[in-house]
Amino acid sequence: MRPRSGLDPGSVWAQRLRQLEQRLRTKEERIVVLETENAALHLKLAEYQGLAGRSTHEVLQLYSARGQQQKLQRSSVVTQLHGAIKRLKQDLKSLRSFALELSKDFQHQSKTYLYQVLTAVQGIQLQNEAMQMFQIKAFDLEQSLQEVTERYEKEKQKRRALHNSLVELRGNIRVHCRIRPLLPFDAAAGCSISQDRQRNFSEKVAYAADDETVLVKCSRPGHASINKTFQFERVYSALESQDTVFADVAPLLTSLLDGYNVCIMAYGQTGSGKTYTMLGPQLEENFAFSTEDESELGIIPRATQEVFRLISEKPPGSYWVEVSVVEVYNNDIFDLLAKDSCGKVFGVKRDVVTTREGKSDVPLLTHETVENASEFLHLVNKGLQLRVRHPTLVHAHSSRSHLVVTLTITTIVSGDNFGTSCEDEQTSQRLNKEVSCTFPQKMRDNKSTSSSRASSPTQLEATEKLKQVKTRLQLVDLAGSECVGMSGVTGAALRETSFINRSLSALADVLGAIAEQRSHVPYRNSKLTHLLQDSVGGDAKLLVMLCISPDQKYLTESMQSLGFGTRARQVQRGQVKKKNFPVSSKAK
Repeated sequence: MRPRSGLDPGSVWAQRLRQLEQRLRTKEERIVVLETENAALHLKLAEYQGLAGRSTHEVLQLYSARGQQQKLQRSSVVTQLHGAIKRLKQDLKSLRSFALELSKDFQHQSKTYLYQVLTAVQGIQLQNEAMQMFQIKAFDLEQSLQEVTERYEKEKQKRRALHNSLVELRGNIRVHCRIRPLLPFDAAAGCSISQDRQRNFSEKVAYAADDETVLVKCSRPGHASINKTFQFERVYSALESQDTVFADVAPLLTSLLDGYNVCIMAYGQTGSGKTYTMLGPQLEENFAFSTEDESELGIIPRATQEVFRLISEKPPGSYWVEVSVVEVYNNDIFDLLAKDSCGKVFGVKRDVVTTREGKSDVPLLTHETVENASEFLHLVNKGLQLRVRHPTLVHAHSSRSHLVVTLTITTIVSGDNFGTSCEDEQTSQRLNKEVSCTFPQKMRDNKSTSSSRASSPTQLEATEKLKQVKTRLQLVDLAGSECVGMSGVTGAALRETSFINRSLSALADVLGAIAEQRSHVPYRNSKLTHLLQDSVGGDAKLLVMLCISPDQKYLTESMQSLGFGTRARQVQRGQVKKKNFPVSSKAK
């Protein structure tokens, strides 16, 4: 290779030589560094080898010591095992001797126990024989008790039947008493009651001692408790159902078709269960009674169902039923079935008068014809929606008026036999079937308009032979008597309470006048007594359903109700008469 022109070859080679010398020095320096590190590593390796030698020697020493220790432990364990074996042999000898003694004792005791068992078996056999004799005697006593119980029940039924007959003859008022259970609202009611009564909060003081006796525990601070009893025709405990209550009411309904008027009224303080007993549970939104649960229905819907059931067993067209619903509010009578020009039901004020025959009557009162229980319940529910209610401290839905639901049953009987059959219960039901099947419809049609067509002599003669007998079933849910201090009412509600208490007081005065056989009975002191004059005065079989609360804080009100029932039970009105007045069809 020839050097480039213009460059000195000697300088190029000198520069190249210097570069190579510099690289050689760098390599030599690197070799020196590596040799130094290698020496240091050799030193460390020698140090570690020394340490490894010492560790190996120590490990060998540890193995040797461990072997010696294990030998010593083995010899110690063997020595301990020999000692334990000796002790076990000694214990085994002791156990053998103890087992021999125990076997001897067991044999002796087994003989003793066997003798005792044989003696006990003999005693048990004797006891079994005695037990069999006792069982035979007990069986005989049970049969005797059952016979005595059956005789007692029969005599009780006879006594009750005789008592009812005596009640019929004397015209006494039947009084039943129902004690409601303690309810949740009892814990919140009566916030204004005294501290003494609050201490006895929700204490039960009224009980059904039996099915004819109410027991009331009367106590005052600092005095001994006194038990008072009240006797009635029937007493219902808090556990008895609506079915049980109605079972004792149902026989009265048969009298309706036999020609008797019947009146059933519920009496008691606010919140004692009158409306529940008469109607059943009510819906809060419109106060109508619920028909969903038939077991909870009250006397009014059940009585209607029973009446229509009895009518269904009679010849078709021989009966028809009309219903009216009124309330007595602030000593005024309101027709709850009256309708306006648009057909909407609204309460219309009516008046009660006394007819020439001395009977009470409400002119222009609305009477709706019903053909079954459903129609009746529909009408009553309409009327209930107009009934006045007002919340009090005792009851959130307190009724502020007396409710009177009346079923008027018109019976078509033959005029030929009417004069003699009215005194005979069976022949009074004999009907002229050929004409009466269509007669009720004609009678309803004639209420608004009279026929302009002349009847044929045959039709007129057949119609005149048919007579009508009207009987009434009055179902009364009285407003509750209440203490103003406990109910906490003011303003308009206080005025309502005043009218309620005055009307109930007037009812008590009427019963007192009848019981004392006064010449004047103050029926007209109240619209309520004037309206119920016929029922209370002896023209109807009357049943008063007392409703009381068992709570201590209502003791005064419960005693007042029980006193009212006791006085009502003593009233003798004379024997109730059957309806025997014939009314010709043209008079209707």
